[in-house]
Amino acid sequence: MSTGGKTGRVLVIACGALAREITALTKLNAWQHVTLKCLPAIWHVTPEKIAEGVEEIVLTQGKHYDNVFVAYADCGTGGRLEQTCKRLDIDMIEGPHCYSFYEGQEVFDAHAEDELTAFYLTDFLARQFEAFVIRPLGLDRYPDLRDTYFGHYEKLVYLAQIDDEALDQQARIAAERLGLKYERRVTGYGDLQKFLSRAAKAPNSADL
Repeated sequence: MSTGGKTGRVLVIACGALAREITALTKLNAWQHVTLKCLPAIWHVTPEKIAEGVEEIVLTQGKHYDNVFVAYADCGTGGRLEQTCKRLDIDMIEGPHCYSFYEGQEVFDAHAEDELTAFYLTDFLARQFEAFVIRPLGLDRYPDLRDTYFGHYEKLVYLAQIDDEALDQQARIAAERLGLKYERRVTGYGDLQKFLSRAAKAPNSADL
């Protein structure tokens, strides 16, 4: 989406679960013209809020920027976010969720059928496992529900954005708590980095 201005200012609307990673990339690349606005990460529990939340930011704040981009995949909205972005003429990241774009959509698609029984973590979820997995599912109060929620999973796959021993240990503990085998893959920022690089460099979204 281009608002026709001349300052080259870019607004990135993102899930709060990506805030640390987007901030790191912005600082690394000195994208001083890029502003990040995050919606609550916990909205993944109620994804019906995401499309409406994105639209509200676009309508209230988008006019102050030359370009607006959405750093969300579908994230459980059932296509509603994509429809909203198309209606508002805004570019968003392709894919069903952050696991796919962190690993790279093509790579993720290549082994998706072989990993139907895999439960994924990112750096964010490794840090916030208690707040975003255990407590929302009630496993802190009713641990016997573990098999109800995770009985059909076989392994936990930790998609690591950074190489951090402490996060690796937290992810291992998460796998143990869920009774799953553990696998770690260092993905880096994947397609998120590519998307943000294009957004930061493009004079308007039509050039993407």
